[in-house]
Amino acid sequence: MMEDEELEFLEDLEAILHLTPEVQLAIEQVFPSQDPLDRADFNAVEYINTLFPTEQSLANIDEVVNNIRLKIRRLDDNIRTVVRGQTNVGQDGRQALEEAQKAIQQLFGKIKDIKDKAEKSEQMVKEITRDIKQLDHAKRHLTTSITTLNHLHMLAGGVDSLEAMTRKRQYGEVANLLQGVVNVLEHFQKYMGIPQIRQLSERVKAAQSELGTQILADFEEAFPAQGSKKSGGPSMVLRDACLVANVLDPRIKQEIIKKFIRQHLSEYLVLFQENQDVAWLDKIDRRYAWIKRQLVDYEEKYGRMFPEEWCMTERIAVEFCHITRTELAKLMRTRAREIEVKLLLFAIQRTTNFEGLLAKRFSGCTLNDGPGKKTETPLEPTNPFLEDESGEENVSEKDEDLDRPKKPKAPDNPFHGIVSKCFEPHLYVYIESQDKNLGELIDRFVADFRTQGPPKSGTDEGGAVLPSCADLFVYYKKCMVQCSQLSTGEPMIALTTIFQKYLREYARKILSGNLPKNSTNSGGLTISSLLKEKEGSEVAKFTTEELCLICSILSTAEYCLATTQQLEEKLKEKVDKSLMDRINLTGEMDTFSTVISNSIQLLVQDLDAACDPALTAMSKMPWQSVEHVGDQSPYVTSVIMHIKQNVPIIRDNLASTRKYFTQFCIKFTNSFIPKFINHLFRCKPISMVGAEQLLLDTHSLKTVLLDLPSIGSQVVRKAPASYTKIVVKGMTRAEMILKVVMAPHEPSVVFVDNYIKLLADSNPETFQKILDMKGLKRSEQSSMLELFRQRLPTPPSGPDGGPSLSFSTPTPEQESSRIRKLEKLIKKRIQ
Repeated sequence: MMEDEELEFLEDLEAILHLTPEVQLAIEQVFPSQDPLDRADFNAVEYINTLFPTEQSLANIDEVVNNIRLKIRRLDDNIRTVVRGQTNVGQDGRQALEEAQKAIQQLFGKIKDIKDKAEKSEQMVKEITRDIKQLDHAKRHLTTSITTLNHLHMLAGGVDSLEAMTRKRQYGEVANLLQGVVNVLEHFQKYMGIPQIRQLSERVKAAQSELGTQILADFEEAFPAQGSKKSGGPSMVLRDACLVANVLDPRIKQEIIKKFIRQHLSEYLVLFQENQDVAWLDKIDRRYAWIKRQLVDYEEKYGRMFPEEWCMTERIAVEFCHITRTELAKLMRTRAREIEVKLLLFAIQRTTNFEGLLAKRFSGCTLNDGPGKKTETPLEPTNPFLEDESGEENVSEKDEDLDRPKKPKAPDNPFHGIVSKCFEPHLYVYIESQDKNLGELIDRFVADFRTQGPPKSGTDEGGAVLPSCADLFVYYKKCMVQCSQLSTGEPMIALTTIFQKYLREYARKILSGNLPKNSTNSGGLTISSLLKEKEGSEVAKFTTEELCLICSILSTAEYCLATTQQLEEKLKEKVDKSLMDRINLTGEMDTFSTVISNSIQLLVQDLDAACDPALTAMSKMPWQSVEHVGDQSPYVTSVIMHIKQNVPIIRDNLASTRKYFTQFCIKFTNSFIPKFINHLFRCKPISMVGAEQLLLDTHSLKTVLLDLPSIGSQVVRKAPASYTKIVVKGMTRAEMILKVVMAPHEPSVVFVDNYIKLLADSNPETFQKILDMKGLKRSEQSSMLELFRQRLPTPPSGPDGGPSLSFSTPTPEQESSRIRKLEKLIKKRIQ
């Protein structure tokens, strides 16, 4: 019964002491403990088993029970102390709350007293300062009234004085007084509702209007429209009138300037009428000489009459330019058929000189009042063909004069085009002239080439750029600079079209037209002729002079290609930005690239054709009857001779264009090696000794080809890696073909596998050619071909897949001795 009661008690206690995980976690954080009795998941059975793990441990059960009882007793004491301590807590809390409420009520009463005292203080301050504020407002109003009355007195007196001085034409005093009256009147803008103020304002406006009319009448009287200038020069009255005009409506100032300039230039319109001889372009200098005299005369007589800020000298010059441009445009439209290119360039040169003179003398500040000024893009001589060259010093005086406009013209010249713009619609005359001149220049180049002939071999001229090329681009420079001075618009586009036309003409007539013709060689070489062939015999189709000419044309085409690209960039710099996209010389650059390719191809074909008879002789030699391996064959000697004849000449003449010489070497190798392999297949049947001789010849050709870029040169340079790779790959294939031919064809499986491994060629036709070279019968070839087709999927054997050859031959000693002998011959040949 007691056990049951204890169990029920424990269950009830566990239900009461069951806490949520959050509360349990908070308790563990506040009162950390390692005691198993404090754990939330305490298990009594596990705890007892921990205390008594074995039956022997039950011997000290009494001690454990006593310790637990002692702990229980301590807990009971602690709980009792805490419970007793909490008995009076509620009563103390209520007492503390009451004391807090009393303190709050006392604080509220004190705050209310402070607020009442602050309101009383504010009311007292307002009463104290009320009188001070009234006095302050009165002072402000009094000051404003006194100031306004003073201004009114000044305005009334000023208006009276202004009217009196206006009637007496005392412009000097009026200039100072009027500005003061206008400034004072601005203070009365908010009082315009007062009749007296409005009346004074109207009197000021009437005085200003009367002054304007009076000043204009004085200038009209002093400078009558159709009469001469007033004798005795300008008066002080007019100078003071100009000062007054500065204060009046700006239209008065503009009217004075307009009438004075019109009267000042009226003589110009009479002297240079359309029907006058001096009006035509050939006497355009007289126009500019006249205005120079007029400007000097103005400075002497009227320089002090007008205020300096009016810039009257510049205004006269600008108006002269506008009138001149209009009159010249009208005159040239009427007499367009009489305009010649020399006359046009003369007029433009003199005009641009005058515009440059204006830029040095004036700032261009008045141009904003008239037609908009034209800005010019800075020209930087970054292009080689635009640099000053010594050859231009020999041009005639007239050509120097035509080039002179560019000197006074600065990139920031505000007057550029102010007169010369009128010539732009007639620049087609200049463009047509340049078209004609360039056509004659190209014809002269053709005639000179035919007369002087190609560059001579053995001289510094061989392989050099043709002089005509430099002459052409120097002329292009002159035309481009001239045209850019005349216009940066459509005429530049027209000139670019002319440039394109004659770049193509130069490429066609001078470069492509003078390339030697590649004629076919009808004759061939026999074995006996090869044996008799000696060094120096002429086998190449092109002579040394023709080779030099081809190299010279190639170098010239390269120069034209680079310079044309620079020409395009410079033209885009000079032309208006809106027209830049219309300048494109890509087609002309492609034309010169084609000339370069054709020149290289001619050189390759020439050397290739020279080697053809030797390769033909190689394929006709009886390789089956060769009894022993000797020195290199005669056909190899012939090929090497032709290479040594041509390549040094080509290399020396292309010294300035090494990249194209490298292209020549690569193209020749790409042409020669496949042709050599093709002729190698024609050598059939071949004996073992014949194959060894061919392998020796192939190695000799490989050595020569590797040394091709520097052959015959005192300075040995390493061949480019790209070229070396092509030679090694191509000639290694030829060596592999011969090694396959040298290998016994029995057993067949080994032979086929070695062929696939060495040549890696799955084409049955190639394998058929190898069998023909070995001289096998058709029946044997059929079985071999069938086996070859069966063995094709089998990958090449060997650890590294390299070109190693290991044949299972019935006579290995004999094969080894032959290879050793071949190696000795090769080493001897190299040494």
